[in-house]
Amino acid sequence: MKRALLILLCLFGATLAQAYDHGAWDGLLKRHVLPVRGGVATVVDYAGMAQERPALEGYLDGLAAVRPEDFQRWPKNERLAFLINAYNAWTVELILTAWPGLDSIKDLGGLFSSPWKKAFIPLLGRTRSLDDIEHGMIRARGAYDDPRIHFAVNCASIGCPALRPEAYAGDRLDAQLDDAARRFLADRSRNRLVDGKLRVSSLFKWYGGDFSRAGGVPGFLAGQAQALGLSEAQAGALRKGVLQLDYLDYDWGLNRKP
Repeated sequence: MKRALLILLCLFGATLAQAYDHGAWDGLLKRHVLPVRGGVATVVDYAGMAQERPALEGYLDGLAAVRPEDFQRWPKNERLAFLINAYNAWTVELILTAWPGLDSIKDLGGLFSSPWKKAFIPLLGRTRSLDDIEHGMIRARGAYDDPRIHFAVNCASIGCPALRPEAYAGDRLDAQLDDAARRFLADRSRNRLVDGKLRVSSLFKWYGGDFSRAGGVPGFLAGQAQALGLSEAQAGALRKGVLQLDYLDYDWGLNRKP
């Protein structure tokens, strides 16, 4: 009964404001996502999430009830916030299906299978995988074309940009994405200048093409010189291709609260 009421409230809010009410997800994040290392990263209290799993499932049921035609009528930022929140919430739910018996999201796959390719998510009229949401919808060419999404979607791993301790919201999305990018780049465990080389996350190697509108990876990183701790001269050298880029190994360990 409570889950049905939650779904109705979310859908009613979406109808009135042409946006979806992510309040239930926002509350779960605020209660169970904990900033670490000065806020440049977070860990997740999955035990706490597991205790509130009915609330999470109610939120996911509400997402599943959104009709594609209604989704398409929302403003662009509202649609993108919806998809980012859906990806992150379904990732947490996937972890909870095996909690506490896993050390990495990769434990949910196998030699010939991937947890990201498993179609188990009812969303916008189809059963989708996490890859469908990220690569087929969020990263689809011409849909949003915003490289900052790579600092917002969270793969439940230590190497991944932080799961934000609040839901993404269409009316604040630009500021939230800017902040997520800044925090990730300010994390010296994942992006740092060492011996004259800028060593950055492998995300920039895997998705380099997504940064083409920002001057490519070097141009984007040079624009984030302050977060990276680069001087103006170093940022200029990066733009010119003089400052060498190197890519760090990715840590697939679970981003759980110790």
